[in-house]
Amino acid sequence: MTRLLLAGLCLLLSACAARTPLPAQLPTLTAPLPLALQVQREQAGTRQDAWLVLQAEQHGLRASLFDPLGVPLARQSLRDGHWHNDGLLPPNAEARELFSALLFALTPAAALPAHYPTEQWRALAAGQRWLNPGWRIGYLAPLEFTLYSAAGPTYRISPLPDDKAP
Repeated sequence: MTRLLLAGLCLLLSACAARTPLPAQLPTLTAPLPLALQVQREQAGTRQDAWLVLQAEQHGLRASLFDPLGVPLARQSLRDGHWHNDGLLPPNAEARELFSALLFALTPAAALPAHYPTEQWRALAAGQRWLNPGWRIGYLAPLEFTLYSAAGPTYRISPLPDDKAP
């Protein structure tokens, strides 16, 4: 019984440690930066809207998530292959995972092998993609897609009209 409990605990801890991979180097995305996107997060019947802005920086990329009133929810900078807190907001692990999955989803299919290890992703039927540790991306258009997370939330991504950009 003790061994079974210990094995279960180890499995749980290893699952928590799994992180969405980042590209080896920042790829050219399917749309030019800065990019403003609407994010609809759905989990357990609850829907939350947010705005996401991706901006190029001198040595990387900045991802900022805002509520509909323009209040920042998360802000991270991608430099040297790692996310770094940007500003005075507390760390937000869910936002980091979302930002990582978004980079993968916004990378053109032809560029994926050059930026992501092949054991971390695969192309699925009907233009869908899968990314370790449990993201599935279903596309309606290059900037309109759904991110399905094995961890729970689903994110519907679409372009944000210019007049609504934060």
